[in-house]
Amino acid sequence: MKFSRLSIPAVAGALAMALTTVVPTLISGSAFAQTFPTRPVRLVVPYVAGGSTDIIGRSMAQQLQEIWGQSVLVDNRGGGATIIGTDIVAKGTPDGYVLAISTAAFAINPALFEGKLPYDSLKDFSHIMLINTSPLILVVNPSLPAKSVSELLALAKAKNGTMNAGSSGVGGAGHLSIELLNMLGNVQTQHIPYKGNAPALTDLMGGRVDFVFNGTTSVLSLIQAGKLRALGASGLKRVSALPDVPTMDEAGLKGYSSVAWNGISAPAKTPAAIINKINADANKALASTDVQTRLKNDGSESAGGTVKQFQEFIHEETTKWTKVIKVANIKPE
Repeated sequence: MKFSRLSIPAVAGALAMALTTVVPTLISGSAFAQTFPTRPVRLVVPYVAGGSTDIIGRSMAQQLQEIWGQSVLVDNRGGGATIIGTDIVAKGTPDGYVLAISTAAFAINPALFEGKLPYDSLKDFSHIMLINTSPLILVVNPSLPAKSVSELLALAKAKNGTMNAGSSGVGGAGHLSIELLNMLGNVQTQHIPYKGNAPALTDLMGGRVDFVFNGTTSVLSLIQAGKLRALGASGLKRVSALPDVPTMDEAGLKGYSSVAWNGISAPAKTPAAIINKINADANKALASTDVQTRLKNDGSESAGGTVKQFQEFIHEETTKWTKVIKVANIKPE
């Protein structure tokens, strides 16, 4: 039997040298995570100040600031369908000191702006925790002869593609909810994009469009006043403020799920120890009374959970919306 010319002492020496390099690196990474953060953290919100995502982001920032004893500075970078703010984080230093409030647009934009994003959605981010999900409510004008999702689908088929559905704009949650209904319900409806939710709801109440998917807080008072009729909730759980309204899945469209959401993400290659620490602290922040109250007022469902769960959620959302966008041939405005 022949042995390599490398002697046993030489092998032992090489191993020892490798360990002296790797072990301190692992220890320093762990120690860094234990002391993180030692300076202010920047939280990029890809929307202008004052909206739902901004309010939730600021609430989380305040709680993390109290947990960490360091400032968490909210940086509003709105515009470009969230691409501007998201790109800042994609190109940020992967040390935990630049974070993003990621949203449903993260899972929508890769297909909507195929080949045109300034970052790689799969490779340029480390996802940390899902904060919340916000279902939409399918509402119609009370004069429409449809009192359930099944009756709406039957009416859409009878109208042979002439039924109109309004939304706040192309590629938004409301629009994609319409297209998901078309796909799963095997119907065709005409999408009418508006510049915001308010004009879409105004035309719905005026009878100029037939149905709209909109956030709970925007339509709750109109439903209670009898100005709109709710047919279904777009999430997989009923909305607590509308307990008698079935989910779209319960109403017959099996697997239907379309929710707005917010999470926390970081640049790719941020050390796992830092990601896990932020995840643990973000879960504590989410459980605070202040954040829970704000989510309830927003009509949102609290989420939380592990890094792996959030990564799987984003994968599922991206896969779903890529299919819907391609089937409906949606192009950005």
